[in-house]
Amino acid sequence: MLDVVIDVSHYNGQHLDFAAAAGAAVAAVIHKTTQGTKYVDPMLGVNRPAIISAGLLFGAYHFGDGSDGGDQARFFLDTVQPLPGQLVGLDFESNPAGSSMTIEEARAFVTEIHDSIGKWPVLYSGHDLKGALGGTADSVLSNCPLWLAQYGPSAVLPPGWSSWSLWQYTDGQIGNPSPVTGIGHCDRDRFVGNAVADLRAFWASVSP
Repeated sequence: MLDVVIDVSHYNGQHLDFAAAAGAAVAAVIHKTTQGTKYVDPMLGVNRPAIISAGLLFGAYHFGDGSDGGDQARFFLDTVQPLPGQLVGLDFESNPAGSSMTIEEARAFVTEIHDSIGKWPVLYSGHDLKGALGGTADSVLSNCPLWLAQYGPSAVLPPGWSSWSLWQYTDGQIGNPSPVTGIGHCDRDRFVGNAVADLRAFWASVSP
C-alpha cells in the first residue's frame, strides 16, 4: 500500500506549500469543497490551482448535512465542476454544527453523482456509517469505493465492503506521525495499491 495521500480544508491554514509536499513524495490531495447546499470552503479557490500546479492529483469532497441529498450533489458539482482525473467524494459523518446527513440522503447524493458523471463517488466514513447501517449492507452505498476513516493500527470494514480503497489512518496527531513537508500535521490516507500508476487509475475511476 502507498502512504502518499493527504486531505485538507481551510482548517489547515492559509499558507500551504503543495510543491514542497510533492517534493516530499505526496502524490495526491483531497480538498474539502462544499457543505450542505450553500457553503464553499474558503481555501478552495487558492489551494485547488496550487495543488494542480504542483503536479499532484486533485480530489474534491463534499461534507454532507441533513438537507436534500440530490440538491447537495448538484451544488457540489456546480461548484467544483470536476474534470476527468479529479476524484469526487462524499464525507458522511456527524455534523457538529447542525443536522447530519442520513443514510437516505447519502443514497440520494451518490445516486445523483452517478447519474451526472457515470461514476460512483468515493464514500468517506467510519463509525458513523457503521452505526447507520446497523450491521446490514446498503445496496446503493456499497457501490461506492470506501474511504475508511479509522485511526489506529487496523482497518475494520463496515458491512457491504470487502476492502477499503483509501484509509484515513491518522489526523496527523494520533500515532505521532511526522508532519508533512509544506503542510504540517494533517489527515493522512493510505491507498490500497502499490504504485502511483495504480493511484492514478483509481483517481480516474472516481472522476468524470
